[in-house]
Amino acid sequence: QVQLVESGGGLVQAGGSLRLSCAASGRTVSSVRLGWFRQAPGKEREFVAGINWTGSTTYADSVKGRFTISRDNANNTVYLQMNSLKPEDTAVYYCAAALTPGNVVRTTDGYHYWGQGTQVTVSS
Repeated sequence: QVQLVESGGGLVQAGGSLRLSCAASGRTVSSVRLGWFRQAPGKEREFVAGINWTGSTTYADSVKGRFTISRDNANNTVYLQMNSLKPEDTAVYYCAAALTPGNVVRTTDGYHYWGQGTQVTVSS
């Protein structure tokens, strides 16, 4: 069993930055695949970024160069640093974990555990 708790969301102006945190318990973040997804009102949940057990990272094209996923093994936490935020980044952001090894998966069905989500709102 893995528990994930996101934090760090909020309201920010376009061009600003936020850092989301995902605190994990039950498994170490270095031993699982972790992903960040987001879901805007009326839209499907979409992949944002992921990191696997080797530290290899993958990003959606829409956030590449602006967002950075990283992990802190000592604190068992995964972060999503979001810079140059745009209004279209507004969504609920979710952290997800997959216990199987391998490359980062971009689809929601590739993950076994989900956090409760944190709201990110970017004003224009």
